[in-house]
Amino acid sequence: MSETCVFLGEDLAKYGFPGGHPFSPSRHAVYEAGLQAAGLLDQCCVRTPQQATDEQLRLFHDGEYIDTVARRSQSGAGYLDGGDTPAFPGIYEAAATVVGTTVAAVDAVMRGECKQAFNPIGGLHHARRDAAQGFCAFNDIGVAIEHLFSTWALIEVLYVDIDAHHGDGVFYSFDKDRRVLFLDYHQHSDTLYPGTGKPYETGSGPAKGRKLNIELIPECDDALFFEQWARGREFIDQFSPEFVLLQCGVDSLKGDPITNLCLSEAAHAQVTRELIQYAGTHCSGRLVALGGGGYNMENISRGWTAVTHTMLNT
Repeated sequence: MSETCVFLGEDLAKYGFPGGHPFSPSRHAVYEAGLQAAGLLDQCCVRTPQQATDEQLRLFHDGEYIDTVARRSQSGAGYLDGGDTPAFPGIYEAAATVVGTTVAAVDAVMRGECKQAFNPIGGLHHARRDAAQGFCAFNDIGVAIEHLFSTWALIEVLYVDIDAHHGDGVFYSFDKDRRVLFLDYHQHSDTLYPGTGKPYETGSGPAKGRKLNIELIPECDDALFFEQWARGREFIDQFSPEFVLLQCGVDSLKGDPITNLCLSEAAHAQVTRELIQYAGTHCSGRLVALGGGGYNMENISRGWTAVTHTMLNT
């Protein structure tokens, strides 16, 4: 059996917004077609999405907020936040499926059923414990981290984020938690939503020095990125986490319609390769990748396919 699990299915594809919204439901199909065209689909262990239970959602999210999403899901009207994340009929089930699928990916790796796993629609890194934000209704990453601590009794998890946007929902939710090692590359906070992730934000209290935010200037290419990647490697090499989560948003690739970075899929492949090797040294290869952002369909196909190819061949 393949050492790489990929989660695909209609229920997962439903997390996307209608009416020309950048986060469209077609992202799932574009990735699956890219895998097929590259001859990779048959090499993966393809698994079925799973919907999170209410108990799992409550590992991270406030119960009152979960209930609010459920109510808005029935009416399908209005927004879950200030205007970026519209409600639609069934958004609760769709968002809970993203969460449950990331948890299933984590469990498959922890049980030794595969070494790495990929949820392409996962990586909803903006949602807070009590609020939607930035296209993200629930935060599957936050739930997965809490699940690793509560169910699997891990004591240290590494989260790496190379999406163009700062992973603020993860960062601020675990700002004081020393168990969560955090490395985030994002377009400079003065130039892109959500305007957070300053270099001086390195964690608070007992977590001080265990988080690293690295800002990339607009038009940053692979060469400039890898100059900064060396800093990140030096940072994570201080630690020995038990699990690695990678949010590999492809909105940092050149040509994305809402960001200004100019990376290529080679950058995402190299980061994936190095983190798999890092995980092999520290935690028996245990790594889950999450698709994150990306609003150029060609970039989704090329970027996530490159990540998957690397997972299959490292």
